[in-house]
Amino acid sequence: MKRVFKYVWKHRWLVFIPIVAMIIAIALDMFNPYLSGLFIDKVIKQNQTEILKPILIALIIITISRAVLGYIKEFTFDYMSTRVTLDLREDMFNHIQKLPFGFFDGMSTGELMSRITGDVDNIWRSVGFGISLFVENAIYFIVGTIILLSMNWKLTIFSLITMPLIAYVAMKLEKLINDAYEKLSDQGVVLNTTAQENIAGVRLVKAFGREKYEISKFLNYNKENYDLAINQASIWGKYNPVIEFLGNITAVAVTTFGGVLVIKNDLTVGELFAFSNYVWMLIWPMRMLGFLTNVMAQAKASANKIYGIMDTEPSIKSPESSKEIDEFVGNVAFNNVNFKYKDESVLKNVSIDAKSGSTIAIMGATGSGKSSIINLIGRYYDVDEGEVTIDGYNVKDLDLKQVRDNMSVVMQDTFLFSDTIRANIKFGCEDVSDEEMIKAAKDASAHEFISEMEDGYDTVVGERGVGLSGGQKQRVSIARALIKNSKILVLDDATSALDMETEYNILKALKKRRGNSTTFIIAHRISAVKDADEILILDNGEIVERGTHKELINKKGRYYNIYREQFKDYELLNEEVV
Repeated sequence: MKRVFKYVWKHRWLVFIPIVAMIIAIALDMFNPYLSGLFIDKVIKQNQTEILKPILIALIIITISRAVLGYIKEFTFDYMSTRVTLDLREDMFNHIQKLPFGFFDGMSTGELMSRITGDVDNIWRSVGFGISLFVENAIYFIVGTIILLSMNWKLTIFSLITMPLIAYVAMKLEKLINDAYEKLSDQGVVLNTTAQENIAGVRLVKAFGREKYEISKFLNYNKENYDLAINQASIWGKYNPVIEFLGNITAVAVTTFGGVLVIKNDLTVGELFAFSNYVWMLIWPMRMLGFLTNVMAQAKASANKIYGIMDTEPSIKSPESSKEIDEFVGNVAFNNVNFKYKDESVLKNVSIDAKSGSTIAIMGATGSGKSSIINLIGRYYDVDEGEVTIDGYNVKDLDLKQVRDNMSVVMQDTFLFSDTIRANIKFGCEDVSDEEMIKAAKDASAHEFISEMEDGYDTVVGERGVGLSGGQKQRVSIARALIKNSKILVLDDATSALDMETEYNILKALKKRRGNSTTFIIAHRISAVKDADEILILDNGEIVERGTHKELINKKGRYYNIYREQFKDYELLNEEVV
């Protein structure tokens, strides 16, 4: 929680104002018991009615003033806590954006959503309400104790006897409730992840008729969440009544012992009434200690989860003395690159020399390491041995933003935002004109189907582009890559969902743009790679064949076998014609 208070200190003036208002309100409140005691002793018992009007006016003024000051306190504390959570949420989101691909490989979306929403909201409650409650009760307790000692020190000591016991119970409660919230928070992540995955994958669930299974799974997780919540409630229910009981015992003891003093004429009735009211300024903070412990334990558990992510240092970032390429050309080279993913060797001794404007095609079986080559160019992961260079510079020495600003990527897993087609195409460069957007869409064979939609480029495609077919999503993502006109263009299985004719049209458009970008094409079809300057065949992370289409056909190796497999129907047709 110490790190959270750094955000509070940043807005310290927003803390100073409500605390001043609180102190003034508490100071005014201290007159209430005194005036009430004066009313009993002077007005009721001694019939001094002339002081009744001033007492009533004073009580009215105090009540109105406390209401105004209370509004200032509550509004300013809430405003401050909202600013704190605004800063915290922004910092957390910014930090998440800096983390590399490897972090997200082992982190669920549901957990990140829980941290950035629910856990930050817990911080908001502790800052907005917890700090206010703590400061207010601390002032009440300290000032109340001083006033009580000045009134009757014997009765004051008597009223403080239970306080150490209350503090002990509160500390015990804090430890148990904190552990309970830790477990509840972790289980909340499991519940959120399950719900998020099922909502996102609802079509798959329905397609396989797995509704009952998924409902049962969710109910089991929900039951575990329920059991943990009941455990937390039982802890709260066990200890908080003890705190309240001890506080009430104090009030009873003070009334009893004070009554004896009244009988002995050591106290007046009015003084006992005032003393009892001041005692509640001690009892109330003690009673609220349990509630405050509950709020702060919840915030502490959330803060630990939040800073567990915030303390994760990006393993891939620009070096402090990063180099910038004056004129980005796009020469890409792999020099004896070895790469492991989770201790498993993915690429072995890979060397590639892609000159500016050339096209490199990569083929191979699933899991052979094709996408890993692409991920190393953009430095989404770092090599274990060897080096990847751009224009002669090791990518590890370059400014990460410059490298990625000069790359356009169509990922294997096509992702579109729940926004308009226009916004999705312009995602990489919002300042381009509509004419450039339409040209990119035409090159990606997307303009025709977009124009046929009722809202055209302003059509909202839904979450992850659910409103479009697989082929349409791929074409929009290709347009998104082409519109950047980057020096390095990466197409990772970008035409897998397209028919042959559409793929042909896109490749023809890319051929016209040839020379503008160094292009890397990952594909399974010969038709997508045959015009490349060099074709690489990967197997188990190694380049087993390389060359042009013609050279590889003449070698009659793996590429030739793939070619024969994909075009055997065409060859059979020729044989039948002959």
